[in-house]
Amino acid sequence: MTHHPTLSRPLFPALRRAAAATALCAASLAAAADPGSIEARAQAVAEELRCLVCQNETVAGSTAPLALDLRAQIHQQLAAGRSEREVMDYMTARYGDFVRYRPPVDARTWLLWWGPFALLALGGLGLWRRLRQPGAPVAEGEA
Repeated sequence: MTHHPTLSRPLFPALRRAAAATALCAASLAAAADPGSIEARAQAVAEELRCLVCQNETVAGSTAPLALDLRAQIHQQLAAGRSEREVMDYMTARYGDFVRYRPPVDARTWLLWWGPFALLALGGLGLWRRLRQPGAPVAEGEA
């Protein structure tokens, strides 16, 4: 057996590592392409949960340590056989409706959904009544 000068022994471990990394990337891409995979399901659940630290980001988009922990917990629960609905119910029971990026409209969240519109309507009604009053005082400089 002759020794080839370009293929030295230290090169083989590097090639094995590169091949392993390539296989790992291919497996990750295959899992992401399969909507039924745990990775895809975990991503879908994480998109529906609010980061409790950032509050204006989803758990999927946040880099806060709590969001990383929640993503790991979502993944573990899905890997253990729980459904997406069960994971969402668990997170809601633990952290309240606020953890949901789109809380359900029910008796407990009615004010959250309709409160801003009610305040806007009351403000508009108050302004309309104020402007319709006969002899309303005119601000100085408007006469």
